Amino acid sequence: MKKKIGFYTAFAAIFPLNALADITLYGKANVSLESVDEGEKSIIALESNASRLGFKGAETISDGLDVIYQMEYETNFDDNAGNPFRQRNIFVGLKGGFGQIIGGHFDTPLKNAQNKVDLFNDLRGDIKNFITPNDNRENNSVMYSSPSWNGFAANLAYIASEAEEVDDGKSLSLTYTTNGLYVALAFDQDVEAENAEALRAVVQYTISLLQLGFLYEQYEEDGADSEDAWVVSALYNFNDRWALKGQYGQSSIAFGYSSGLVTDDNESISVGVDYKINKNVLAYGFYTSISAENGSVEVVDNDYFGLGLELRF
Repeated sequence: MKKKIGFYTAFAAIFPLNALADITLYGKANVSLESVDEGEKSIIALESNASRLGFKGAETISDGLDVIYQMEYETNFDDNAGNPFRQRNIFVGLKGGFGQIIGGHFDTPLKNAQNKVDLFNDLRGDIKNFITPNDNRENNSVMYSSPSWNGFAANLAYIASEAEEVDDGKSLSLTYTTNGLYVALAFDQDVEAENAEALRAVVQYTISLLQLGFLYEQYEEDGADSEDAWVVSALYNFNDRWALKGQYGQSSIAFGYSSGLVTDDNESISVGVDYKINKNVLAYGFYTSISAENGSVEVVDNDYFGLGLELRF
């Protein structure tokens, strides 16, 4: 449920008063209590799962042409010792019959191409954690999105490195949507790293109460051999309230961690159940198991069990 902001003075210093009536405030609170088993470490943790707060809107400047904007921030329910807000998708742009063009900090077309295949997005089983390093949100980006034409749509982003010696990044996607079928093909160049390329193909199909998804990705960095990853997922809605979901993925794409650990053979499996309390509130439970190797040596063997509550507004 999205709310129109009634307290104009909160943003009066940023937007003209005649535009403030069009601002939409939105957000998501997603908190889970989890049992975490990571090798020798076994703890209970409270996780905020990319909870966020944002506002967006549009201002008509001529017939068929709007200025659009969005400012979205991640906020932590479990820990505010550091920065309590972190920038997510933030942009300003123009929208009309030609499509839209925006500039700012936002998800790449390749990341967005996954659609809803990742059923454990923002949770431990999120594909960005162990399957792919290419779910990126980039600074200094300009993106054009075409109107839909017979189900086809295109997105093209240019990412300025702002450094003379570093190549600018490019990300593009082509999607097709019709009668429960979604298909996407996306490509990144010099986005995750300089001289790196990523290709992603996605198919999602919904028939009656069942949603099936498949994602394949190929990644090559600086002339090295290409590596690949894939994910399959399924969600079944028993009725308007209960849903059961599962997801499995494998990846040979090398992952580097802040601890210095690098893995090159990752596997992730997640199962979960959702209960929709009402259209804005969801209770859920999940189990995720993640394993990874460095060479032929297993260096990650993690298990997570969580119960959570999600509120959208």
